[in-house]
Amino acid sequence: MTGSRTPTSIAHTFELHAGALRLALRPDLGGSIAGLWHRETAILRSTAPAQLDNARASASFPLVPYSNRLGYRRFRWKGRDYTTLPNFGESPHSVHGIGWMREWDVVSHSGIALALALRHGGDGHWPFPFEAQQHFSLTPESLVATLSITNTGDLAQPVGLGWHPYFPKRARSRLHIDCSDRWDTDAAQLPVRKVAQSGIDADVAHLAFDNGFEGWKGPARIRDEKFSLQLRSSLPYLVVYTPQDRDYFCVEPVSHVGNAIHMADPAAHGLRTLAPGETFEATMTLDVAVL
Repeated sequence: MTGSRTPTSIAHTFELHAGALRLALRPDLGGSIAGLWHRETAILRSTAPAQLDNARASASFPLVPYSNRLGYRRFRWKGRDYTTLPNFGESPHSVHGIGWMREWDVVSHSGIALALALRHGGDGHWPFPFEAQQHFSLTPESLVATLSITNTGDLAQPVGLGWHPYFPKRARSRLHIDCSDRWDTDAAQLPVRKVAQSGIDADVAHLAFDNGFEGWKGPARIRDEKFSLQLRSSLPYLVVYTPQDRDYFCVEPVSHVGNAIHMADPAAHGLRTLAPGETFEATMTLDVAVL
C-alpha cells in the first residue's frame, strides 16, 4: 500500500464521531487506530486513515498475546521448547505479539462503536491458538478500548495483553505517572534489574526512557499546550518510551514485564496462564480535555 486513497484503503477505514472527538481505525492493519483528533488537534500521533500503510506507523495498536520483547525468539513452556519467527526488522527478539501483524474481522460497528475479532490457529509466529476481541467506543470526552484473549486450544498457554499508543511530542509535552519501580535493561534491551523509582513528572523533551514501570497508581497524565489527557487501564504495568530523536513518545499499559516468560517466576511478573476456554480481558480509557 503506497499511502494513496485507494478503494482498498477506503474500504478498510472506519471512523467514529462523538462531539468534537473523531477516531479512525484500520482493522486490516493490525486492528490499529489510525488517529484520534479533537476537531483538528491530534490527541494521538495521527494519520489520515486511508494514508496509513502499516500498524507500526499508527496511532496505537494492540499487544496480543504478549507485549514488548520475547527474548531471542525462543521460550520454554510446560516442559516444551518453542521458537518464534522474526517480526521486527533486525531485532533478535520477537516483539509485541502478533495482533499488530494481522487483519482483524469487523464484528459490528456504529457511529460511536466498533468491535473486531482475530482468530489465530497457531503458526510459526505464535504456536498457541486463540481468539482475540477488540472493542472501541467513543464519547464526547473519552475513548474506551477493551481487549480480550480466549484460549481456543487444548493446552494451557502463556498470555499477555496491552496497547501501544503513540502521543505527539509538542513543545510543552509533559508526563506525570506515579509508580514504585523501573526495570533497567541490558545491551539487548531485555529487562534485567528492578530499581526504585517513585514516579515521573517532567517535560518529555528531558526524558530518555525505554523502560517498563511497575507499582503504577492512578492515571498517567499527559499535557501540552493544546490538550490534557488521563490514561487509565485495568493493567498494572506501563512501558514508557521517550526517544530523543522522534516527534512522538509512548505510554503503554501492559499486563506483564517485558520478557517475563524467561524470568524465574513469570506469574510474579504478570504473565498469565490461560486454561483452555478461559478468557483474559483488559480495558484502557483515554479521557481528553482541550485547553
